[in-house]
Amino acid sequence: MTASASDPGIVPDSEHRGLVGRLPRTLRNYALLARFDRPIGWWLLFWPCAWSVLLAGGEDRWGLIAWMLAGAIAMRGAGCVYNDIVDADLDRQVARTAARPVASGAVSKKAAWAWLLALCAVGLVVLLQLRWPAQLVALGAILPVAAYPFMKRITWWPQVWLGLVFSWGALVGWVEIRGDHLGTMAALYAGSIAWVVGYDTIYALQDREDDALVGIRSSALRMGRHVRAGVGLCYALAVACWALAFWWARGDTLGLLALAPMALHLAGQVLTLDPDDGANPLARFRSNRFAGLLMALGCWVVGNA
Repeated sequence: MTASASDPGIVPDSEHRGLVGRLPRTLRNYALLARFDRPIGWWLLFWPCAWSVLLAGGEDRWGLIAWMLAGAIAMRGAGCVYNDIVDADLDRQVARTAARPVASGAVSKKAAWAWLLALCAVGLVVLLQLRWPAQLVALGAILPVAAYPFMKRITWWPQVWLGLVFSWGALVGWVEIRGDHLGTMAALYAGSIAWVVGYDTIYALQDREDDALVGIRSSALRMGRHVRAGVGLCYALAVACWALAFWWARGDTLGLLALAPMALHLAGQVLTLDPDDGANPLARFRSNRFAGLLMALGCWVVGNA
């Protein structure tokens, strides 16, 4: 049996409703559970991996970058499944997430755990492609990932924790290529964290009313009417950290010019952000897929110098 793109199980921010809607109902539920209908998530997880490889001088390691993309797809899916298992009760109380497969009962928690393990098996295959130091760094992400779903219950800044997790690939990619210039790696990682806080605050604008009602905390709620300035500050911090990374990697002003397209793109997001228009924040959030590409090109220019 197939479903149309208007099936209630396909949530409002799905990017590929038609494609997912054509899947048999059972397969569709698992695809939705892993957010395969919303590839923006795996791109945002993947880009810091690619940045670090390219900035570290691994511009010829396209096979490694492809493996990292595969790992990002699998592990982002696994993270979403885990998040939905933990958050099922909260998801039922939020309009945008009530139709998620675990929250709605379309997929049992037992089946969701099995799907989680299958996705982690794919991640294990990717892990085995890395050198042992990078493997150890990658495994270090397990505890922060496991803790993330609980952060929205105990802090107003769960986006910072997400930044730590979603930027982890920057550490893995760098250590896979080289073991020196760790300050450059740290600056790249710190900038990625600030970037994640900025774009996930934009994403959280969609849920402010529901989050306030059910007691979920977020940076979007904490910033209140100053959310545009807050996002701008996050993006400015990201650009400053990346500029430092580029300077340490190359040491001339020409290298900093490679960062200009990314900086302008982020500035455009802030200037055109309308927190009260539901479609506007989602579009600005999704534009970070292209922003990640701009940053990757900058890293390639600087790392290939």
